Amino acid sequence: MGVAAAPALRADAVDFMAAANPYQRGPAPSVASIEATRGPFAIAQTTVSASSVQGFRGGTIYYPTSTAEGTFGAVAISPGFTARQSSVAWLGPRLASQGFVVITIDTLSVWDQPASRGTQLLAALDYVRNTSAVRARVDGNRLAVMGHSMGGGGSLSAAATRPQLQAAIPLTGWHSTKNWSSVRVPTLVIGAENDTVAPVSSHSEPFYTSMPATLDKAYLELNAASHSAPTSSNVTVAKYSISWLKRFVDDDTRYEQFLCPAPRGTTIQEYRDTCPHS
Repeated sequence: MGVAAAPALRADAVDFMAAANPYQRGPAPSVASIEATRGPFAIAQTTVSASSVQGFRGGTIYYPTSTAEGTFGAVAISPGFTARQSSVAWLGPRLASQGFVVITIDTLSVWDQPASRGTQLLAALDYVRNTSAVRARVDGNRLAVMGHSMGGGGSLSAAATRPQLQAAIPLTGWHSTKNWSSVRVPTLVIGAENDTVAPVSSHSEPFYTSMPATLDKAYLELNAASHSAPTSSNVTVAKYSISWLKRFVDDDTRYEQFLCPAPRGTTIQEYRDTCPHS
């Protein structure tokens, strides 16, 4: 059975919603729009050389070309142990085209541990909002971090260090620290059922359960997926990352429908949440 299209909103209703939430960007979302390989915003990209920055080893910024709707939240993404930004590059255009400025970074050393990657993610965000060529497009108060493996662990470290962040998304994260009770940043933990590098039982699950029960948080376990699942185009990773970022970086409650009630499907082994979100 097909799903009926949502009725079109009257122009005055759209104006009221925009006034109620000045950070709302883009048209009303649908399952199709958050699963699409590209969102509604045309994008461009620019390379950040290692020699032009401090605190991380350069990267690539993906950004919407039009600021007709205003500025955008920014997201920094770190690769994992021994990996380079190419391993998370697919997320750059995917997220930017939904209305974010995204920087995928190279770390100072491919051997850097999670805490260092967290510091580098914060350095990258500060660069994007303060001195980058696209800084005028960025709302410096709406920032988020993501990362794969040790980069995911780094996103937890960054969230613990800077509670002013709006969202964190560790992707099959690895960290020797298991207790994140100090985190106050809305966090979507994504694990993988068949992960043998960062098994969910000793990484993603304790990360999630250690966070305060009062926190806006969720745990998504990818069904029959491996540690490397987030390093290539993955619809499930993308659609819920987009929804989480939109909901908490943009405060866009139009995306709440994709997170609460808990999503189900053949690609999801388990989903836990603290719905309804605050």
